[in-house]
Amino acid sequence: MTENNKNRTRVAHRDDWKTEPMPEKHETFVLNRSFSDEQMNALRYGNIPKAMEDKWFWYMEGSTLWAHRSWTGHCIYRIDFKEDNHHVVTVNRNPEQYKCTRIEEDIASLNKLLDWWTQTPYAYHNEWLSETYDALKKAGKV
Repeated sequence: MTENNKNRTRVAHRDDWKTEPMPEKHETFVLNRSFSDEQMNALRYGNIPKAMEDKWFWYMEGSTLWAHRSWTGHCIYRIDFKEDNHHVVTVNRNPEQYKCTRIEEDIASLNKLLDWWTQTPYAYHNEWLSETYDALKKAGKV
């Protein structure tokens, strides 16, 4: 275990949390982004939520990252990492599970999430505050 991941007790697995499969209604796109070895290691550890504010459970199986909302277990993103950094993303399009309908918005949101998730140590509080601020701003409250 690297120094930056010493606060993580173990690697997350599918069975560590309530999860639902990616719905039949989904869409795919390519995310062009590179990751350092340290960032990929952070993603491989995954995340098992420890507080209500920690909105995401994610884990990796092989080179695929599965990202689920922690409260519902809905699968929102599946990222198939590719060596050429043209990663294939499958995104949930069931409107009862996920409201976003535009790939451009998904790319921005996913990149922001990946920025948080690859920080070591991962700090869900900062992510929660950022998501809350963005939601208030979108609603015209800020």
